[in-house]
Amino acid sequence: MNNISNNEKAEKILRLKEEAGALVLAHYYQNLDIQHVADYCGDSFELAKRARSSDKNIIVFCGVSFMAESAKIMNPEKRVFLPRADAGCQMADMVTPDIVSKMKKEHPQAVVVCYINSSAATKALSDICVTSSNALKIVGTLKENEIIFIPDKNLGAFVAKHFPDKKFYFMEGWCPVHHDVDIEALREARRLHPEAPVVIHPECREEILKESDFIGSTSGILDYCRESDKKEFIVATERAIVERLKEECPDKKFYLMSSCLVCPNMKKTRLDDLLYTLETLDDEIYMTEEEIRAARLPLERMLNAVKD
Repeated sequence: MNNISNNEKAEKILRLKEEAGALVLAHYYQNLDIQHVADYCGDSFELAKRARSSDKNIIVFCGVSFMAESAKIMNPEKRVFLPRADAGCQMADMVTPDIVSKMKKEHPQAVVVCYINSSAATKALSDICVTSSNALKIVGTLKENEIIFIPDKNLGAFVAKHFPDKKFYFMEGWCPVHHDVDIEALREARRLHPEAPVVIHPECREEILKESDFIGSTSGILDYCRESDKKEFIVATERAIVERLKEECPDKKFYLMSSCLVCPNMKKTRLDDLLYTLETLDDEIYMTEEEIRAARLPLERMLNAVKD
């Protein structure tokens, strides 16, 4: 397929997805050429809702494995495909069912709040899922006073600060992309661009969040930058967000806070991979009925808790 141009590949993808009746979803961290041919782009929560509400029976998820897995869990009657089967998530791999079981035994009165960035096996042992865009709202609805928050300790600590009356228990999990941003990178960015507000994803460490001007999910960061009267922004989340904002808001300037803000797994999916999946319908996500049933409840609780 390398003998045809990217424009030709994109045109072929657009034609094939219509012929197959396929819904192509792309996470905001995907390369822009993938986002341009998708039916919908969004963060984890937006795409979970799109997958659930679509009347199409084929879903092609351009993202990482836990996202496609979640789409299958919520749509067991549909065929779900992941163009790059090797696109995983380092944070999701940090938590295992054994870790969750151990924490539940240590804190039997606690409710398990599971960040959606986790495997189906982890979700199956959890009470409710959250994303970075809805975690505060969902935790605010919980009656329990003790919360096991897995796997991201940084997002968990950010949430916990809003609920001082609750006791939180964390594990040693984090997103390497956001966790590796250091305070010196922030301060240097401020020195270079003193008029630019600093906008940060809550997966960053607390010392970084303390010096920010806005903390928000992927969608929250996009909305803030689009709607703000400011003309310059320092952005601390995955590089593709800066690329998308530059494209959408050519009258504004956006600076990536650190060169570490690139997710290698999100960058694996290429036009060739998406084209191959649509041509062959290979790379399908398969799960047993038992796996789906066990992991479905915490996802359903999340979606029901934040219905519009």
